[in-house]
Amino acid sequence: MGFKEEIEKRKTFAIISHPDAGKTTLTENLLLFGGAIREAGVVKGRKTGKFATSDWMKVEQERGISVTSSVMQFDFDGYKINILDTPGHEDFSEDTYRTLMAVDSAVMVIDAAEGIEPQTLKLFKVAKMRGIPVFTFINKLDRMGKEPFELLEEIEETLDIETYPMTWPVGMGPSFFGVINRRKREINPYREDEPLKFNEFYELETPHKIEEDVAYQTAMEEFMLVEEAGDQFDEEKIARGDLTPVFFGSALASFGIAEFLDTFVDFAPSPKANETKNGGIVEPTDKEFSGFIFKIQANMDPRHRDRIAFMRIVSGEFERGMDLTLQRTGKKSKISRATMFMADSTKTLDHAYAGDIIGLYDTGTYQIGDTLTSSKHIEYVDLPQFTPELFVKVSAKNVMKQKHFYKGIEQLVQEGAIQYYKTIHTNQPILGAVGQLQFEVFEHRMKNEYNTDVIMEPIGKKIARWIENEDVITDAMSTTRSTLVDDRYGNKVFLFENEFALRWFQDKYPVVKLYSLL
Repeated sequence: MGFKEEIEKRKTFAIISHPDAGKTTLTENLLLFGGAIREAGVVKGRKTGKFATSDWMKVEQERGISVTSSVMQFDFDGYKINILDTPGHEDFSEDTYRTLMAVDSAVMVIDAAEGIEPQTLKLFKVAKMRGIPVFTFINKLDRMGKEPFELLEEIEETLDIETYPMTWPVGMGPSFFGVINRRKREINPYREDEPLKFNEFYELETPHKIEEDVAYQTAMEEFMLVEEAGDQFDEEKIARGDLTPVFFGSALASFGIAEFLDTFVDFAPSPKANETKNGGIVEPTDKEFSGFIFKIQANMDPRHRDRIAFMRIVSGEFERGMDLTLQRTGKKSKISRATMFMADSTKTLDHAYAGDIIGLYDTGTYQIGDTLTSSKHIEYVDLPQFTPELFVKVSAKNVMKQKHFYKGIEQLVQEGAIQYYKTIHTNQPILGAVGQLQFEVFEHRMKNEYNTDVIMEPIGKKIARWIENEDVITDAMSTTRSTLVDDRYGNKVFLFENEFALRWFQDKYPVVKLYSLL
């Protein structure tokens, strides 16, 4: 197969949802349908010691949440599909934001009973901002939930996007019979093997007892209304992110997944072009290799102190042993160890193409946002950082473990989940985060991965502001209400007590130019 054909085969997407909508279960079933795993349902198997393929961290297994982004590849219908399973918890929205910069489309999972929830809305806005196609899977149809029309209306009004149901449910909860497959003109039954075929007038070709059921009659009336009055299918609108194909099913029961996958591979985009810092455009089919680091994860295998930098390949072909330049430092190095993620296993990589997500073994060389390339002329735009809102002072409980303490902080900060600061004169370490759960995960990982108990002293919410013109800063400006600290790069940052303290400072020192991150 040729170079361009290999790239066309790649479909790379992220799954976004509110916690508990069924995102991890859907991920697992996609892997099952792609033949990457042999057994689904391990999300529910916590008592048996089996856990969701994409929930590898112990704190995730214990609490049943996803707090990291996992990457998995599988084959389906001749395509190479890369799934990025994003954190479901809102405290890790920064990680999800960066993940969405590394994909070409997104799948939005919605709980049929809950509809659009706050975290779904936040993540959808990021996908919308990037202009990437969004496919919608409405989950848990085997339980009672909102009516299909109500769900579609909620999606359209809340998210400002048109909908096109690719399937339509027949019944719900105890009366759930299956879904009408719009493309194939058939009903895929929930508990029967053979689909029920329609003729051109949407009458069943072979009589079936379901025709006497009220749920079936209601579903057919609704479906015909969708056919006549609903939004038209428009491939260009899907590509722009202005129309979302909608699927109904039950991830836990592995139902509705095949219908989704069949449509997804037909209409999800192959790898797209990326913009560089100087405004240039790099096409995936460009021969020069390039990619960017969007995630760093330490200790994925507790038996080995490994550290993986996740790279999205933007252009060209990766070959093991190739020389790549890290643009931030200008240093060239041979990439002799790279890995591909195949469900719950990894394999050493010899070749990969634009659109693939690969793991580079890292000894502390890489940072989030780094560009690696075989050309000296390509450097991609920086990935965004969020301004943290919560802050804690942190120290090692055992002073004899300072070495482990600082090594753990350094590695976990480089992953991007928490931010590191220190006071100007005393060098007191301070951590900043978007949400409280990030501190809990930090404490858990310091204990379990670096054998270090930590003491965390909350100092509450602060308003962090960076300084454009640091040369005008004096020690007198640092007070209890406007604490001056250094960030991990040595930049000066003010931590203001509240909005009043920020306004007071700006009035007193108008010469100081402050700014925030995202």
